[in-house]
Amino acid sequence: MEKIWALSDDEVDFYFAELFKQGGAQNELPSGQFWIRRYSKLIATGSSGFINLIQSMEKDIRAYNKAQSTSLKKICDVLAKEIDQVLGGAESKIWHGGPVWFIEGNPIVGYWVRKSGSVQLLFWSGQSFDEPGLKAEGKFKAAEAQYTDVGEIKVTHLRRWLKKSKKIQWDYKNIVKRRGVLKKLEI
Repeated sequence: MEKIWALSDDEVDFYFAELFKQGGAQNELPSGQFWIRRYSKLIATGSSGFINLIQSMEKDIRAYNKAQSTSLKKICDVLAKEIDQVLGGAESKIWHGGPVWFIEGNPIVGYWVRKSGSVQLLFWSGQSFDEPGLKAEGKFKAAEAQYTDVGEIKVTHLRRWLKKSKKIQWDYKNIVKRRGVLKKLEI
């Protein structure tokens, strides 16, 4: 990524309106940089292939959320919005059947709709956060929270967990190479 432009929502909306009016130049800013909007950010890069990839990944997550029942979709939409806002710039894609966000290839957080009618929010390194609202999941360092109603999401807790997820990470990216041994990353 070459540059992050700090623009207000109104300025971003103006650029988008002007760019769409221009037809063929939909992906270019006047400077020749390429853009993509992620909530209130305009991110510019020099690669249209990168733009298409990011748009495709975000589209997949929106499609995943849209495929859920109304109550579960609301939960998924809130989680996706908060995760994107706090982990801005993290790679996101559908992985193991649900939306997952990565920092430098390391899985950080994801969520899945479960057959039980809940949404599981999973932090790969969550057991190291020392947070009472998260419970251990699996044999490694993951921790989860379960939601059955959007009102159960405590946004202040979620944001705190997300901030911790950027600073406290175990190296899941290389777990296979290390034959199941996790190493804490120095961030």
